[in-house]
Amino acid sequence: MSNSGENPVAKDRPWVMRTYAGHSTAEASNALYRNNLSKGQTGLSVAFDLPTQTGYDPDSPLARGEVGKVGVPVPHMGEMRKLFKDIPLTEMNTSMTINATAMWLLAMYQVAAEEQNPELDPAEVAKQLAGTTQNDIIKEYLSRGTYVFPPEHSLRLISDMIAYTVNHIPKWNPINICSYHLQEAGATPTQELAYALGTAIAVLDAVKDSGQVSDDDFEKVVGRISFFVNAGVRFVEETCKMRAFVQLWDEITSERYGVQDPKMRRFRYGVQVNSLGLTEAQPENNVQRIVLEMLGVTLSKNARARAVQLPAWNEALGLPRPWDQQWSLRLQQVLAFESDLLEYEDIFDGSHVIEAKVNALVEGAKAEMDRVQAMGGAIPAVESGYMKSELVSAHAARRARIESGEEKIVGVNSFETTEPSPLTANLDEAIMTADPGAEAAAKASVEAWKSERDEQAVADALAELAADAKSDANLMESTLAAARAGATTGEWAGTLREVFGEFRAPTGVSGAVGVADAGAELAAVRDRVKATGEELGGRLRLLVGKPGLDGHSNGAEQVAVRARDAGFEVIYQGIRLTPEQIVAAAVAEDVHCVGLSILSGSHMELVPAVLKGLEEAGMGDVPVIVGGIIPDSDGKALIRSGVAAVYTPKDFGLTEIMGGIVQVIRSANGLD
Repeated sequence: MSNSGENPVAKDRPWVMRTYAGHSTAEASNALYRNNLSKGQTGLSVAFDLPTQTGYDPDSPLARGEVGKVGVPVPHMGEMRKLFKDIPLTEMNTSMTINATAMWLLAMYQVAAEEQNPELDPAEVAKQLAGTTQNDIIKEYLSRGTYVFPPEHSLRLISDMIAYTVNHIPKWNPINICSYHLQEAGATPTQELAYALGTAIAVLDAVKDSGQVSDDDFEKVVGRISFFVNAGVRFVEETCKMRAFVQLWDEITSERYGVQDPKMRRFRYGVQVNSLGLTEAQPENNVQRIVLEMLGVTLSKNARARAVQLPAWNEALGLPRPWDQQWSLRLQQVLAFESDLLEYEDIFDGSHVIEAKVNALVEGAKAEMDRVQAMGGAIPAVESGYMKSELVSAHAARRARIESGEEKIVGVNSFETTEPSPLTANLDEAIMTADPGAEAAAKASVEAWKSERDEQAVADALAELAADAKSDANLMESTLAAARAGATTGEWAGTLREVFGEFRAPTGVSGAVGVADAGAELAAVRDRVKATGEELGGRLRLLVGKPGLDGHSNGAEQVAVRARDAGFEVIYQGIRLTPEQIVAAAVAEDVHCVGLSILSGSHMELVPAVLKGLEEAGMGDVPVIVGGIIPDSDGKALIRSGVAAVYTPKDFGLTEIMGGIVQVIRSANGLD
């Protein structure tokens, strides 16, 4: 069946088209959302800043430098109202990328919708809400790092949310089991399948064991489970991965949970295509990468995404501008409305090539899922560090393939000659910067909010939340009460921290497999590390630090693994450390170099704080190097402030970086 224009045919309805967006302030983000919707976007995808994601108010010391950087700050109901002003929530499909604090953000979203519709009963408003909360905490322990509470308590929050939404917000997807960040952390397609489905099993088992949903309604729970996946540039393999997901999910829901209705067994997923593969070098090549990645999740009708959001071509450089986001939206619209993609049945049915690849992925994923289940399931496999070590090892293997040239990245390790690009002629204008006044504005907003609320009502609501947390009550009701009373994001999370405690996930570095074959370059660096250590009277010690709330630890982990392979003694304590904690570790370990990894854009606030702390601790002569998504002008400013070296995504050669670190240490100690 084809359409040359003479014989129109019925086309499938396109997927929901979103753009992941949010920055600086609720007002600025609201303007961005309304602008994107006016251009044909059909759903919202909200990016929250790191303090909101990790349960801190803007005035917390841990929020320093992070407010409004990677998303929008929403510390209380007043900001939630501003975020969705003039956007009718009962008519919208909203995706919120929120995990540890998902229950709190959903509660504020529900209350905002009630306020928009005062003429309706709140229960009726809830029934009209449609959207998704990501709410997948297991992948936070493995890759993204915005967890707050220990696994068992996090799973309880998720179970409570699922039970509540099934009963009260039936069109809401209460969890988006998210393999996206697993691929970003180095997961192979087999690992992505196995660990995402293992997470789904852990969540469904927890909901079933909670007893909050009847056996008759459990099928509805399964039917509301959605997934959020990643699609890389190997689009044939990605197409097969998605078909494998469909097959495996159908088997699991049928055989493990006895779901009879085929609609309830449908694999429902949204996608953001791969950001790991976007390059700072020749960034215009990212456009064709994004298109190819989009094909992997749209070509196969039987495994087609229900919602798609695409990164912008310049995300490896910094925060995309509205025009860059528009370009990504237009990529989707051209495919959906100009091509004939939506006019056909599944074009891969009957392909022996596709079938063989799908079967291989299914077989490999089942074997890995069996290994995880043998450990007791996804939660024990997280707590033991097994899954994290496997991901760090897989990522290290990928980095080694890129560095050796076995895996080619156009413009990075092959075809590197280039004409000057008009798109990046002025790098500082090729990206947008978050409002530098966002942090002060957010602090003022919280102060004003607290001055106008009923403090006793807030105290009572938080006391009720704490009491419920100590019982087996569903926490959604007391969370809604806290939102209506005027509690803040930090107060909600702080109350639960006091009851549940906090958690530090395994880093995966100690058990990770590094470079299998050292090669001449790494051998030479090892010799230089050893010789320099002998000259300084001991083994060289490198502290790898993650200051602030940025949980993207993949780069830091790979640096730590390669530094270990190069002969350094590596001190890596994981994510979410204050500058003061990093300085204390540097002093305690008497390190020769401090390496800071920051991808959230907070480098201009946090790096100087570390430099100042080292100076005050009498270690001002210890060199500091910085890695992250750092605009050129910021990199130069950091060098002027005393940083010894700055590395950005274009510096992909880890062994070369190790050589640079040795040189920095030698220079700082007068050995040249």
